[in-house]
Amino acid sequence: MTPPPSPLSRRALLTGLGALAMPALVRAQAGAAHVVVVGGGFGGATAARHLRLYNSALRITLIEPAARHYTCAFSSHYLAGLRHWESLGHGFETLRGMGISVVHAAAVDVDAAARTVTLSDGQRLAWDRLVLSPGVDMRWDRLAGYDAAASMHAPHAWKAGAQTRLLRAQLQAMADGGTFAMVIPAAPYRCPPGPYERAALVAHYLRAHKPRSRILLLDAKNEFSKKPLFLQGWKALYGDMIDWRSLDDDGEVVRVDALRREVETSLGTLHRADVLNVIPPQKAGWIAERAGLTDASGWVPVHPENFAARRQAGIHVIGDASLAAPMPKSGASANSQGRLVAAAICAELQGQQAPQAWYTNTCYSLIGPEYGISVAGVYRAQNDTLIEVPDSGGISPLEAPAGFRAAEARYGAAWYQAISADTWGN
Repeated sequence: MTPPPSPLSRRALLTGLGALAMPALVRAQAGAAHVVVVGGGFGGATAARHLRLYNSALRITLIEPAARHYTCAFSSHYLAGLRHWESLGHGFETLRGMGISVVHAAAVDVDAAARTVTLSDGQRLAWDRLVLSPGVDMRWDRLAGYDAAASMHAPHAWKAGAQTRLLRAQLQAMADGGTFAMVIPAAPYRCPPGPYERAALVAHYLRAHKPRSRILLLDAKNEFSKKPLFLQGWKALYGDMIDWRSLDDDGEVVRVDALRREVETSLGTLHRADVLNVIPPQKAGWIAERAGLTDASGWVPVHPENFAARRQAGIHVIGDASLAAPMPKSGASANSQGRLVAAAICAELQGQQAPQAWYTNTCYSLIGPEYGISVAGVYRAQNDTLIEVPDSGGISPLEAPAGFRAAEARYGAAWYQAISADTWGN
C-alpha cells in the first residue's frame, strides 16, 4: 500500500509552484501605484498579502466589511463539535502590520472607466488595478419558496457566520430520532465536496448524541467530488444513517416550505425534516455583477493567465466568483489564484513579463475525526484556456488502511493551519 503523501511533499509542490509565480525583479520599486482588493477571504487576503511581499512600494487597500473573517472551510467541524467557533476566525492585524490599509466597509459600486470603487461609508477610492474576490451570493429566485427570510428557518450555512451558528443550534435542539435533511444544488457552487463532508460530520455528531436520528440528502446531481470515497466512508463509520438520493433517484428539490421544514421534489415527493439545511444555487458576489463583469451564468469569465476579467480592463476576479473550471471553487484554489494574480500585477506595473500561470488545489475532507480523504490538482493556462495538467495531483485510494485515513485527517488540520497563515498571517 502506498503511504499517504506527506505534508512535506505537498508543501514542496506548493512552494515550487509559488516560486514559478514570482517574477525575477518583482521586489523592485513601482512608484505609488494603488491596488485595491475587495474581499478579505482566502483569495483577497492572499492577494493583498502577496502584493506586499512581492513589492514594498505599492499602495495596497483591502476592503472587507467584517472585522474578522470566518471561513466556510472547516465550518462543518464546528457543526460536529470538533472545533470551537473562534478557531474559524481570522483577523487582519498582520496585514495592517505589513503596511496594507484595511478598510471595514462594503464595496457598493465600481466605475471601470474612472477606475474608482465606492464604499458603503461614502469613500471613493481610485485604483490602478482592482482585484475582486467577493465570494458567492445565493440565487434566491431559483428555488421556489426559498429566500433570505426562509433561510432564517432553514439555514443554508454556506457563508460562515450567523447561519452556521443557527444550524448548529438547531442540531443541538433536535430530538433523538429526528431527521436532518439537506438540499444540495447542481454545480457549480462553492466547495464541491462540502455538502458531503457536512453530512458525514453531522452524522458523527448525531451518532454520539442522538443515535436514533437519520440524515436525508436530496441532491440535484448524480455525481459529486470524491463520491466513491464518501460512500465508502459513510458506510464504514455510520452504517445506514445517511440516505443519499441522487437526481435519478428523485433527489432534485423544486419547492421549499421553510416554516414547515418541508421540501417537494421534481416528481412530487414530499419530505419533512426536523432540521432542514437548504444549500441553494449560487452566483458571483453582488459587486461583480454591479461592476458589469458577470455573464449569463452569473459568474465572471476571466483570462486564465492572470484572472483578468474578460469584460473590463484593469480588474482581476479570483476565488469562487470566477469562471475557472476545471479548477473547483475552493479556498485552496482562491489562495493559489491570489498568489499568481499578485505576481502578475506586480510584473505588469513594472513592465516585466508576466509569470507563467500555474495553479494548485488541495482539498481535504473529514468523514470522521480519524478518517480523512483528499484530492489535489495542478492547473495551467494554455491558449487562453485553463487546463488540468495531465497526471498531476491525485486522489486518496479507495482501499486504504485505517492508518492512512487517520494520517489524511491530520494532514487536513495541518493544511488549514498552513493556508490560514499564508492568507492572513495568523
